[in-house]
Amino acid sequence: MIKYCTIVILVFLTGNVFSQESSSIHGSTSVDMLKSADSSLDVILKKYGSNKTFLLRENFPVDGGYKADYLGDGASGKQEYAYLWPYSGGLSATVALYEHSESKKYKSIIDKRLIPGLEEYYDDKRKPAGYASYISSAPVSDRFYDDNIWIGIDFTNLYLLTGETKYLEKAKIVWDFVYSGHDDLLGGGIYWCEQKKTSKNTCSNAPAAVFALKLYEATKEGKYLGMGKSLYEWTKTHLQDTDGVYMDNVRLDGSRDRAKYPYNSGQMIEAAALLYKITNEPHYLEEAQHVAKASFHHFFETDGSHRLKNSDNWFIAVMMRGFVQLYKLDNNPTYLQAFRKNLDFAWMANRDENGLFYKDWKGEKKNERKWLLDQFAIVEMFANILILK
Repeated sequence: MIKYCTIVILVFLTGNVFSQESSSIHGSTSVDMLKSADSSLDVILKKYGSNKTFLLRENFPVDGGYKADYLGDGASGKQEYAYLWPYSGGLSATVALYEHSESKKYKSIIDKRLIPGLEEYYDDKRKPAGYASYISSAPVSDRFYDDNIWIGIDFTNLYLLTGETKYLEKAKIVWDFVYSGHDDLLGGGIYWCEQKKTSKNTCSNAPAAVFALKLYEATKEGKYLGMGKSLYEWTKTHLQDTDGVYMDNVRLDGSRDRAKYPYNSGQMIEAAALLYKITNEPHYLEEAQHVAKASFHHFFETDGSHRLKNSDNWFIAVMMRGFVQLYKLDNNPTYLQAFRKNLDFAWMANRDENGLFYKDWKGEKKNERKWLLDQFAIVEMFANILILK
């Protein structure tokens, strides 16, 4: 409680982070993001951990147990642990920490804690093998192509960072499952869910393009470049709105869900940036910059504060990946400085007495229940912002 009071006093004395044009980016209130990420990861693993297992809980405070969704064939059961999606967010966050720090601590957490827990979700009874939405010891659960894509990207990143072939082998297994969700209906594209093939979503196609392009970087096998290009173009053709921002999905009847989530556009920024990096074709960089500008206008407040609009924090973290990849190419710090400003605020004024983060980027609503994935997302963003020197 003392720490929480200190944070509040600090913000009171320095003023609202968002009322200052630059002090929270470069000035004395700027937060040490590596230390913040490190301490936050420790808090999450302790607060959401469970005795005698590597698995984590879905929420904190821990729920009393409730019916698990996503169970196949009408099965039902009590959900004791987190679904695959929020659990895998811990792998993404820790891989980002390892990338930007090269600390053996994070490599150990990945290998000795997070991957063993991840394997609790692995399902090789159904072919091709892939990760199910809930642990394999429970009744059979649905398998989502996008859930697997995020894991495949993490494994590929680990291979690119370490050269250890065990990660690349896992990534290729995941890719085979992901691409099994591709067919020629609607001219191509990957479905969202293996058991519910009713729509093809940006969240299962844009990151699949990123995944394929990273596999190309890892293997130099042309098939991955070809699939990455194809998935990128399909998504651009079918799901980009006229303002440059991406819609959620197209149904098999051709109708579209026009909802716009940060991660969808962010992954198309990243895919375009990777295509430029690989091919050196200028139109890819131009498109990445175009979608970045449109996304910045759509997902940040336009009142001059550059405050993030509320969304699931993980959607924002995945959007940020695209801006990071673009920054590596054009060295334009504008967008990442805005992320930095928001992350300073999150650390100084948007945590509870346990050190867990609230979801409201205005700092007004204080949600009592904290979702695991929202917490890991902030750690990932703290790690990735370290690229901004």
